[in-house]
Amino acid sequence: MNKAKRSSMLCPNCGRLVSIHEPTCHHCGIARPGAWWNRLLSGWRGDPNRLVLWLIYLNGAMFLVSLVLDLRYISVTPNPLSFLSPSTEALVLLGAAGTGTMQGVQGWWTLWAANYLHAGILHIFFNMAALRQLAPLVIREYGPDRMVSIYTLGGVLGFLVSYLAGVRLTIGASAAVCALVGAILYYGRSRGGSYGTALFRQVGGWVLFIFIFGFVVPGINNWGHGGGMAAGILLGYALGYQERKPVRLWHKWIAGACALVTLLVLVYAVFTAFLIRFS
Repeated sequence: MNKAKRSSMLCPNCGRLVSIHEPTCHHCGIARPGAWWNRLLSGWRGDPNRLVLWLIYLNGAMFLVSLVLDLRYISVTPNPLSFLSPSTEALVLLGAAGTGTMQGVQGWWTLWAANYLHAGILHIFFNMAALRQLAPLVIREYGPDRMVSIYTLGGVLGFLVSYLAGVRLTIGASAAVCALVGAILYYGRSRGGSYGTALFRQVGGWVLFIFIFGFVVPGINNWGHGGGMAAGILLGYALGYQERKPVRLWHKWIAGACALVTLLVLVYAVFTAFLIRFS
């Protein structure tokens, strides 16, 4: 029995039990499901809440790094909007996006890094609270692989739009979170029915709040929010949701590439930031 368990695995494409020695999965037909490159793609399965927590922990870790990088200039004023704010220099070194950095010493990699940087304790709190509420819904309707792709690529495209619009400096997970909003909007509109319509209307309230908040509160990157939302709609259409398009291996490869690029960019950002700051 133990030997049989060790020789079996969940197919990285369809998620059903299959022998690691099978040349093809007899459920979905994927070639060599037990190959190491295919088994790497099965890591998203399991508890969806754990995936969301990983994203929150990663954002939290980058926030702590931004504070440690320049301890002398951390804002500790009573103003809640600027309390525990890292310095602008630290955020620029870690990969703040925008015309002020992408046309200067930094590069296109900041489109990834900026999604994990925040300007203060309230900034990261509200973004992570929204992520905690929206991500499980996207995981339920799109699956974890497509959620990772929508979150990552939506944030990158949102900041690309804000760069093209001339925004000088921008950070935060809100563009990626707005991509999740866009994906849910597309799902609700496409699915229809009582459930889809109710979901579309509910998330429509989020959209209204986001844009009202963006015009009332100064310093909000409305271009990033709008770009992320539009990207989420397009990605939702292109990747498909589970009721219309079952998860395929290419979904997993895209998600894996998004995760790998993000981790490499953040490691590079932290390493170079500390190297420049303390050299």
